[in-house]
Amino acid sequence: MADGDEAHAPADIATPPGGGSTPDSPVAAASPVAAGSADELGAPAHLSPSSASAFEQCPRRWRFRYVDRLEDPPGLPAVVGTFAHLVLEHLLNEPAKGRTVDRARALAASAWPEFTETTEFGGLGLEADGVKAFKWRVWRAVEGLWQLEDPAAVEVHGTEQRVTVELGGVPFVGVVDRVDVTTEGLVVTDYKSGQPPSAAYVAPRLQQVLLYAAAVRAMTGQRPVRARLLYLIGPRTIEVEATDEATEAAVGRLVVTWGEVERRLAGAQFEARPGVLCAWCPFLDRCPEGRRDLEARVADGWRPVGAPGLRIVA
Repeated sequence: MADGDEAHAPADIATPPGGGSTPDSPVAAASPVAAGSADELGAPAHLSPSSASAFEQCPRRWRFRYVDRLEDPPGLPAVVGTFAHLVLEHLLNEPAKGRTVDRARALAASAWPEFTETTEFGGLGLEADGVKAFKWRVWRAVEGLWQLEDPAAVEVHGTEQRVTVELGGVPFVGVVDRVDVTTEGLVVTDYKSGQPPSAAYVAPRLQQVLLYAAAVRAMTGQRPVRARLLYLIGPRTIEVEATDEATEAAVGRLVVTWGEVERRLAGAQFEARPGVLCAWCPFLDRCPEGRRDLEARVADGWRPVGAPGLRIVA
């Protein structure tokens, strides 16, 4: 920390006693059912950025995953992101001068044997060529960090920090990839290993980091000055000033989503929202609306490469 920056030193972000469940774990305990009462479905324990986004995208898929607890294994891009995040977490915990490309390569090699034993990676079922391509995608993401910033110049307060707080009365949990200290104040950073969004989808993507900024403020009493997304493959930085107006708008949207979740639980009705993403939905065989939508698209000649849903409607 440079002289004169002490006023911006953040308080610790607390970790809940006992650790608790992961942010993306199911939010309500219930047996798989085709329909049910509010009592059968129970009430959600919290929302995370990913579960809130999943609900907004398709309430029925949200129910299958977070209420019925049906298996929803991560796809290849998600597992690539998991390993890239792991390498960068270790790298940014190194002394500043040690955050080099060579050190990142060594950290990746060290973490690789244990990672290959995880359920996530094993579930991909990759052959030798697939493993090689996986490693290449991970390294592209990790190496992309140096095109966006100099890791040695970053003053890191914390990495992979869990936040558990109420935002607008909504129980909220998440894991913040990085909180940095700058001369202006705190900066919340989230890594992305996918492609940067088009202009039309930038605002929804920033919702996540604005919620993290609100959570950091609620837990520390200090408002981050910026929230940003680092798209490692692209590469591109997308950032937003974490003003009161911006964070309040993000929290307001979370409150609306929470209210919709409670309403669906009370009525035990979770409608499908068919669209192109049905082709990748692991619950397509349980969703007549999604299946019909995909069948119509395929009949019109739409056959996205690698979409698993094509096997169901073929």
